[in-house]
Amino acid sequence: MEPREPSESQEFAELWLQNLMVQPPDDSSWGENEYIPEDLQSVFNEPLFGEVSSDPAQPSTSPPAPTIPVATDYPGTHGFTLRFHQTGTAKSVTCTYSPELNKLYCQLAKTCSVQMEVNSPPPLGAMLRATAVYKKPEHVAEVVRRCPHHERTPDNNDGLTPPGHLLRVEGNPHALYQEDDNTHRHSVLVPYEHPQVGLESTTILYNYMCNSSCMGGMNRRPILTIITLETQDGQLLGRRSFEVRVCACPGRDRKTEESNFRKQQEAKNTSKTHATNKRCLKDTTSRPEGSKKAKTSCSSDEEIYTLQVRGRERYEFLKKINDSLELSDVVPPAEAEKYRQKHFSKSSKKEREGAAPEPKRGKKLLVKEEKSNSD
Repeated sequence: MEPREPSESQEFAELWLQNLMVQPPDDSSWGENEYIPEDLQSVFNEPLFGEVSSDPAQPSTSPPAPTIPVATDYPGTHGFTLRFHQTGTAKSVTCTYSPELNKLYCQLAKTCSVQMEVNSPPPLGAMLRATAVYKKPEHVAEVVRRCPHHERTPDNNDGLTPPGHLLRVEGNPHALYQEDDNTHRHSVLVPYEHPQVGLESTTILYNYMCNSSCMGGMNRRPILTIITLETQDGQLLGRRSFEVRVCACPGRDRKTEESNFRKQQEAKNTSKTHATNKRCLKDTTSRPEGSKKAKTSCSSDEEIYTLQVRGRERYEFLKKINDSLELSDVVPPAEAEKYRQKHFSKSSKKEREGAAPEPKRGKKLLVKEEKSNSD
């Protein structure tokens, strides 16, 4: 019986082993108990996709995002606060902040500088998160996003920024844009950087990529920007917020809204003063006549003094003067003038009725004692 020629697979195995400078034993056969060099056994013994851990997955330490965002200021233990560059209300400014209204006015896609300041340094790896939300309760559940027109317009960025995000960070390559899985709110995170030598705050440059009046976007609905200081795992360390208006002329709009705000405050103060005076007048007229102490709680602007008067007649006289002065502060000038005219007209009418009738012109009344010229 002629010997069987080696198959092609056996020839290939022998050549491969010769290249590795390893010789198999004589009685080895290439089947189930094939020979594997020692330097390759460790490689073949490793699992292809790694061993699957039997331990259950650890829950995330990052707290879930609230459904209704909180906008109240919270400085925290580190004294987190915000500062803005002081600019005027000129028409040429592209970004201006009103401390009186706590409101930022800026143009579309223009740089808005916000300074972050803390009293004590936060832990290593802290983050600064900025989120835009609607201010009014009827709109706060909606997500603030860009209008369809600006969302389709190409921006001058690196192409990594999502087109629907309204708030963006300028000049920071470490900015991270996120969208919450539950609320779908947009936010942008940047690592907290310690202030440079000689400075007390860290500056971050923000851009607002849609106007407040854009249809399909904010649609003239006021928005707030909430900036939070967080740890690396999402724990809150501090929170600040301010209102934002994206418009064509920030200086003009700031000047107009500040003027309207002052007028509203003056009207509230005036109405409050009138209400206080009415309450004081009511307390003055209702207290007993023999009382010598006035109630000091009814005056908010002026202190009330007590005057000791000797004699009932003098007391009544001074009391009438005081009541007249209190009444003049409450009664409007127009009503006082009407009362004065009505009162004086009645007095003059009574005087005219009690006086003797005037003689007609051209005639002279004769007296009994007098004699006429003819006599």
